[in-house]
Amino acid sequence: MDGVSLSIGRGEMVGYIGPNGAGKSTTLKMLTGVLTPSSGDVSVCGLAPVPQRTRLALRIGVVFGQRSQLWWDLPLRESFRLLRHIYRVPAAEHAARLRRCRSLLDLDAFLDTPVRQLSLGQRMRGELTAALLHGPEVLFLDEPTIGLDVVSKQAVRSFLAELGSSGDVTLVLTTHDLADIERLCERLVVIDHGRVVHDGSIEALHARYGSRRSIVADLAEPLPDGFELPGTTLAGVTANGHRVTFVLESSTAGAAVAGLVAAVDVRDLSLLEPDIEDVVARLYSATGAP
Repeated sequence: MDGVSLSIGRGEMVGYIGPNGAGKSTTLKMLTGVLTPSSGDVSVCGLAPVPQRTRLALRIGVVFGQRSQLWWDLPLRESFRLLRHIYRVPAAEHAARLRRCRSLLDLDAFLDTPVRQLSLGQRMRGELTAALLHGPEVLFLDEPTIGLDVVSKQAVRSFLAELGSSGDVTLVLTTHDLADIERLCERLVVIDHGRVVHDGSIEALHARYGSRRSIVADLAEPLPDGFELPGTTLAGVTANGHRVTFVLESSTAGAAVAGLVAAVDVRDLSLLEPDIEDVVARLYSATGAP
């Protein structure tokens, strides 16, 4: 790590992304007390993660997409019961939190199924529940939707969005699935080669790295030869010339649309927002990331 300095407030939902080898997992391991930083200071919930790791464990939850905190051969319900005793959670609090997770994550159909027989999507819903039953103040999520099908991803994202909206839990999310970031996080931190290269909103990232909106129009007739729309670049022509895509360069969307409608017969039109994956690719290119 190279001079990384971050402060995350209570109740924030922060996306933490970067290319492979950028330092994401190293940061999470330092924040959760797995690794000791070689220099600098780390504080989570007012505690030093390594020397106060046992106390910290009672106040944070961790979900790693490739690792499990559930007992492989036990029914999911029994894993939850064991975790209640490990964290010494009062029975009434445990029951209330489990009830909420059962409802929002639709757990009842497989609560009595051994963990080893669960699908990946079912297991991830179980992992999220296990991480929350002791009422953590901070939840660290590392690739929580990796390998999940579309339905399972949506279930996990909806649950996390509901969780984050309450403001009771701080969420720190690392992922390669940028749709997770767009759906869940108001703040995005991008790290590259151990350095923070962006810390702000997704909108600020779009503005900083020149992401561009596109106009897709269905036309009654193909564009005339040599047609130009000021302030845009013609990016594609399909459907035998009847569908065209213009990328906004220096023009506003309103001016470009008005110019197009005035010049040709437009049957339908849509404005596409920039894809965050394209924006992050531009960022990595600008910073020399692999």
